[in-house]
Amino acid sequence: MLQRGSTVASGVGHDEAMKLLELTLPTAAENVALDQALLDAAEEGGFADDVLRLWEPAGPMVVVGRSSRVQDEVDLAACNAAGVPVLRRASGGAAIVSGPGCLMYAVVLRYAEREHLRLLDELHRHVLGTLAKAAGTLIGGVEYLGTSDLAIAGRKFSGNSVRCKRSHFLYHGTLLYGFDLSLIGRLLRMPPRQPDYRAGRKHVDFVINLPVAGGALRGAMAAAFGAEQSLPDWPRDLTERLAAARYLREAWNYER
Repeated sequence: MLQRGSTVASGVGHDEAMKLLELTLPTAAENVALDQALLDAAEEGGFADDVLRLWEPAGPMVVVGRSSRVQDEVDLAACNAAGVPVLRRASGGAAIVSGPGCLMYAVVLRYAEREHLRLLDELHRHVLGTLAKAAGTLIGGVEYLGTSDLAIAGRKFSGNSVRCKRSHFLYHGTLLYGFDLSLIGRLLRMPPRQPDYRAGRKHVDFVINLPVAGGALRGAMAAAFGAEQSLPDWPRDLTERLAAARYLREAWNYER
């Protein structure tokens, strides 16, 4: 079992019946909406299997947590000047910057036969253990630090957050491998809440890219989660409705 502060030497077992969805939609709003749509569809019985989604934005985007105060975490003037969209996701955590060179992932898992995952510490260890296994096949020294970070030599390359519902949960986040790290300092303020291991470091001194190729990282993720078969379809209509009702609306994205 992966513990905070531990270096990963071996991974966790595969989740059964995991399906793979490698899909990046045209807009930031659609991409953020699809993560929620996968969770909502699973809750409504739309999927019999667990799902791993992998995607990568074509351009920079900022995504804040469900309870984030946008003005506290994001430099809106810089985002507006650069034409970078700011969206609010349904899960918790702080603001992130994504774009080319940042592999985004989302897993939707059922609680059935995994009731221990209703405890958040167990949930974090379960999913982060699988992420760490994936990265660990490509590079050594992967550590689980903070609440839900993965790092190498104390520098973060993966931030993650969770949204729990009645029968399923969504766990999603970032894996930096070829990202323009300067964007983080340009578009985000220093976060109001910081893990102890950050020690007040500026963004550029705190984050790091994995020295791996994007294709290799995608393959390692699919293998670690046991996602060998493609998801035959995805919730198109629900994604469109969620984007229109939430992620395309300033009332949602800037509500705090």
